[in-house]
Amino acid sequence: MAAADVQSVSEQLKQLNEAKKAVLSDPQAYYSQIMVGILPLASPNTNVELRRWATNFIAEAFATPTLPGRDKEGMSLQVVGHVRALLENPKEDPYVLKSAIQAAASIYPHAMRWIIHNSYERGPWDELMGIKQRILRMWDDAASSMKACCIKFAQRVILAQTTAVNMDKRNGLEVSLGMVPADHAFLDVRQLEAEATGLLDRMLSVLQENSSDAIVVDGTLNCLAVLIRSRPSTSNRILNAVLSFNPLKLANSPMTPKTRVLLKSMEKTTRQLLMHLLRRDPQNQWAPRIHAHVERLMRSRAEILEGAGLKRPLAEPQPYTEVKRQRVEPVPVKVSPVTPPPNSLAAFFTLNGNPSLAAIDASQVPIDIAVKIVVSTLSRIDHHAFDNAVRTVNERFVAKAASQAPVMDSQTSPLDVEDDDDYEPDYMMAEDTEQILNKLDGTQREEQQQQVDAASLALGPFKLPPPPALSPEAAASAGQVTVARVLEAVRSLGDPPTKKTRAGINRLAASSYDRESMLTFIVRLGTRSSAGLENGHVKQEDSTAIVPRNPLSGNAIRDRLYAYVLEDFRKRIDVAVGWLCEEWYNDKLSSKQSADAPLHYDKWAFKLVEGFFPYLNPSDKILMRFLGEIPELNHEILAKVTHLCADPSMVQLALTSLLYLVMMKPPVREVALDTVQNIWVEYEDARPMAAKYLAKWRPGFIESKTAPSAETDTAALAPAVAT
Repeated sequence: MAAADVQSVSEQLKQLNEAKKAVLSDPQAYYSQIMVGILPLASPNTNVELRRWATNFIAEAFATPTLPGRDKEGMSLQVVGHVRALLENPKEDPYVLKSAIQAAASIYPHAMRWIIHNSYERGPWDELMGIKQRILRMWDDAASSMKACCIKFAQRVILAQTTAVNMDKRNGLEVSLGMVPADHAFLDVRQLEAEATGLLDRMLSVLQENSSDAIVVDGTLNCLAVLIRSRPSTSNRILNAVLSFNPLKLANSPMTPKTRVLLKSMEKTTRQLLMHLLRRDPQNQWAPRIHAHVERLMRSRAEILEGAGLKRPLAEPQPYTEVKRQRVEPVPVKVSPVTPPPNSLAAFFTLNGNPSLAAIDASQVPIDIAVKIVVSTLSRIDHHAFDNAVRTVNERFVAKAASQAPVMDSQTSPLDVEDDDDYEPDYMMAEDTEQILNKLDGTQREEQQQQVDAASLALGPFKLPPPPALSPEAAASAGQVTVARVLEAVRSLGDPPTKKTRAGINRLAASSYDRESMLTFIVRLGTRSSAGLENGHVKQEDSTAIVPRNPLSGNAIRDRLYAYVLEDFRKRIDVAVGWLCEEWYNDKLSSKQSADAPLHYDKWAFKLVEGFFPYLNPSDKILMRFLGEIPELNHEILAKVTHLCADPSMVQLALTSLLYLVMMKPPVREVALDTVQNIWVEYEDARPMAAKYLAKWRPGFIESKTAPSAETDTAALAPAVAT
């Protein structure tokens, strides 16, 4: 009978695996159908192997991203009762319990979303509450792998019972506390939020207590990463707990292979979590603390794990103990005899004949280390031994000089000839007349050759040829390339911080290589480089003709600045204001020097206004800042503000900016009020708001515009009344 049962179970598992393959081929068509047939196998009375397969299938079904959320929401109401029955079974298999907890973690957000939109039925919520209470009771006493599943369930509960700032509907977890209506029948927002806060504290207690269970710690850290990203309101509490957690606490215990693996796992998970946060938001307020903590973890890991295999350091003497110094006798220097010739220079200075010392190549020692060795050795040397060594080397040189053979004269002594009394030289035959003439002829030729001075053969100083003359066109082209490269470097530096230190009125314009200094250099290069040269003339050296100059024009630099500002005018409005201030200042100086000097401020100010005005929106405060900070305003620029009122949504922005000029910029008050009057006359939609400003700053204007019409109406009615 048992064999028959085993056979039947194996056959059922085979059929179930075939059905699972069919489900994976088309999840949307088969999951809901096969789930109905699988649920009876998940009852506590079935075979344990079938229960394992069934609970594993349920967990995979709700965790797969291929199944739409609406299908999971419908299936969750069918499965939640069976999952609760499995969890409440006191003798349930641990594998079945882990799969049931994983399934409950995936079911919870989908079931809660259905409960939020269907408040007429309380049954599914009671089932969820029973599952939640059972899992939270199992959390304390379960094994490490079971605790990791409970932590995952707690993470899903916290996500569902806290408010999301920017809810991402693509990940299937689009459930938050903000979806619960205030008049829900049985869901209390405050109670759910308090429960989520308590669960978060319970998760963080693992880190606050410096738990040494690597499975639980790693599971907690992996769940916290999702909470920080999806629920920013919890990030401060989580980061405080993570930064106070010491994953290397186990280093105080004996270092076993198991302890080493646990330390590496916890330290790596903690470091990866913090590095992930740094990569996602480098400008976060926690970034300095996170960076310092990561560096501290890496140093501690290198000292503890990588330095564990090194030798023990020398034991330091204990304080307040008598340490008896060992008496060291001076070792006499043993001088070995010099080797027989031929001798090298090193052999004369070698006092110890140890061959191992002779094999050392001193040239490989770095010069700084060699100097330290020599200085420390000379400071501790024995003077008696040193004098003895010097005397020995001197004796060796004297002996070497005495043993050298006398030098033989090649003209008087024959070479390779021994002193023998029986030796008789062979007398050579006398030279004939022709040989004597040849010798005399060679001597005269050598005397006639010009003697070359060795000093004349030395190399003289080398000078590069002068560079070719740089034409104005080439200079202008090179200048444009330089400006383009500097602007590319400015783009790579990014935007400046919102808070920056002001150096004061006596600061230098460009004292560093930051973004502000580079832009100041480019702006002044474009505005001041050609000042006074644009209309000038020069007289050629080789003639009396007067020709116009062709200086490096600043218009090319101005064009590049204009394009740079309009790329992102909201963030670069400070560059535009600084540029226009330089243009206005340069125009004032140029007009003092020459009455017919070209002026650039009005042209480029109006061009900037035409460039970014079409892209303004009603919430922009850039317009007010731009009009308030540029040095000079005229009717042409403010006429563009008038055109903004053609769009009714831009009326408030235009009139508010003009009111700011009236209140804070007295030199242009009258021009701004004239613009408000034009707006009142031209645009009826802007009249209520413009009338409020004109009634305060120009009383009588509106009455003067409306009074004639009233008098005309009265004059027209007078004949009729008389009749």
